[in-house]
Amino acid sequence: MQVSEQQEVVQMLEADWSLQLPEMVSEETILKRLEERILQLADKNPEAFFQLMYRLDVSEQKVKSVLFEPDAGMQIARLIYKRQLQKIEARKLFRDKDDVADEDLKW
Repeated sequence: MQVSEQQEVVQMLEADWSLQLPEMVSEETILKRLEERILQLADKNPEAFFQLMYRLDVSEQKVKSVLFEPDAGMQIARLIYKRQLQKIEARKLFRDKDDVADEDLKW
């Protein structure tokens, strides 16, 4: 059974952000729930928020550039969502390279 990219992102976000999301969910709903969690964590435990952003490899420069915007939570949610999609794409790319037919060319 192949999991869609959105389902993979949902699984990653549930694990990293302790989110509870339905199995079938829109990107808009994902972003809204993530925004709520971001604002909650940034308010109650900013250190944990920044540690998580670092662990997720979200650009510190991009986060800082939107941090004081009126819709900072949603902008950060989009950064996180986009970064998770990039990670999924990178895994697919490297996984495809591992499917080399010639055993001598495999690492």
